[in-house]
Amino acid sequence: MSKVSYYTLEGLKSLKEELNQLKDVERPAASNAIAEARDKGDLSENAEYDAAKEAQGMLEMRISKLEAIVANARVIDESQLDTSKVLIHSTVKIKNATNGATMTYKLVAQSESDLKTGKISVDSPIGKGLLGKTVGDTAAIQVPSGTMNFEIVEITRG
Repeated sequence: MSKVSYYTLEGLKSLKEELNQLKDVERPAASNAIAEARDKGDLSENAEYDAAKEAQGMLEMRISKLEAIVANARVIDESQLDTSKVLIHSTVKIKNATNGATMTYKLVAQSESDLKTGKISVDSPIGKGLLGKTVGDTAAIQVPSGTMNFEIVEITRG
């Protein structure tokens, strides 16, 4: 049984667009590359044919993986989220207990994570450490450089 993943409407739309691109554009291009390589003669010594077949196999694997993800994806209605504790799709303002620096992160599914835009995966060490915490709690999070303590300052959605 596949794991259900939760996405924003925008995140699921992005996955579906990538899947359609792979199926409608990349798959026919891979088939054409194989046909062109096949037309060049002896397949037993045709490196171009082997490379095209391998590329097609990788493409089909990616398509299959995306289809499984999309089939098991659920869209979260962010207006229904409980803001009393940190959940997936919560926006959390945290304060580093050591240096007093504050950061704001949105917890998202791993495929939607993008640190540049402040989106971290719920599967990351910080994401896992924040889940279930409430405002005022301190999360002790194990990171490669040791343990960091973060105070939960604010939880919002959106």
